[in-house]
Amino acid sequence: MARTLVAALLFASVSIPPVWAQAGAAAVPFLLISPDARSSGMGEAGTAIADNINAIYWNPGGLGFLSNRQIALSFSRWLPQFNADLFYSYITAGQYFPQLDGTVAVNFILMNLGEFVRTDNLGNVLGTFRSNEFTLGVSYGTLIADDLGAGIQLRFIRSNLAPAAAGESVAGVGTSGSFDLGVLWKPSRLTVGGLDLGKRLSLGVNLQNVGPKMTYRNEADPLPTNLRLGIGIQAIRDEFNDLKFAIDIAKLMVRRDSLGSDALPTSLVTAWRNPGVELAMGMEYWYQQTVALRLGYFTEPSRLGNRRFITFGAGVRYDMFTLDFNYINTIEENHPLAGTMRFSLLVDLGSTAQQ
Repeated sequence: MARTLVAALLFASVSIPPVWAQAGAAAVPFLLISPDARSSGMGEAGTAIADNINAIYWNPGGLGFLSNRQIALSFSRWLPQFNADLFYSYITAGQYFPQLDGTVAVNFILMNLGEFVRTDNLGNVLGTFRSNEFTLGVSYGTLIADDLGAGIQLRFIRSNLAPAAAGESVAGVGTSGSFDLGVLWKPSRLTVGGLDLGKRLSLGVNLQNVGPKMTYRNEADPLPTNLRLGIGIQAIRDEFNDLKFAIDIAKLMVRRDSLGSDALPTSLVTAWRNPGVELAMGMEYWYQQTVALRLGYFTEPSRLGNRRFITFGAGVRYDMFTLDFNYINTIEENHPLAGTMRFSLLVDLGSTAQQ
């Protein structure tokens, strides 16, 4: 059991490139994977431009501005360089409820980690098993002012890394829960240095994955609590053209040393000793709200994993359907993320504000 659990833990750890180093390690890192191809195509910047149902991930405060019923689906064959059967799938749905004066959304994320070989301490093959991790979340967002939205997401998390071996009663399974808190400000009137930014600027804050540690047998690791700050600018918007830019800065709020990891809420303070932040930036251009092109860049310090990549994205909208695609081109050759693609579908079923 020990050997199979260790193997599954190691593979789960690289299910995304490292989100740890001297900063410490976190459990269930799949919670940090960007779910949709739109923001992923913009360098994984989305905190301040959360204007559809995918706001449940990027910033639940964005749900407060929605008045439509929407469904979103996303799929990615994860880390294709490994040639393994890893895949990431995501579905979310939500709608505005006049009685609640806000939008309620639910989502489900599944990270399939593939098949592993079970061996004993001598290396003899005992069989195979499959590992996966998933989360189920429910979110609510509302407007607390005409230009200010706030939201919360509650999440159940399950990690199934390895079954119990013969003669052992404890499996490599962990369960936890978490919450996200988000705020999105889209000022209708704002002038800075003589420049009119009303209805053009948006600012967002999202504190993600706040919850108790995930425990496997006798070991416990913190959740990947993450603080995201974002800014969005609507540069052009006319009858034919729509151009916006977005920048996100993210800080992993996990602190770990040789003695262990700090618990919440202590880690929200001590994590600021960790080096560096993630930086994501991107742009999106729509022509006649029908065809979209996206470009982005993501970087982080070497001590946090040294991920650096350029993203490309495209989208097409017809009636109620929007299909998006993005591709990751890593700066480093043969990086596990190289060639990763995402496909997303957004279905807008219309307004429920008057129902």
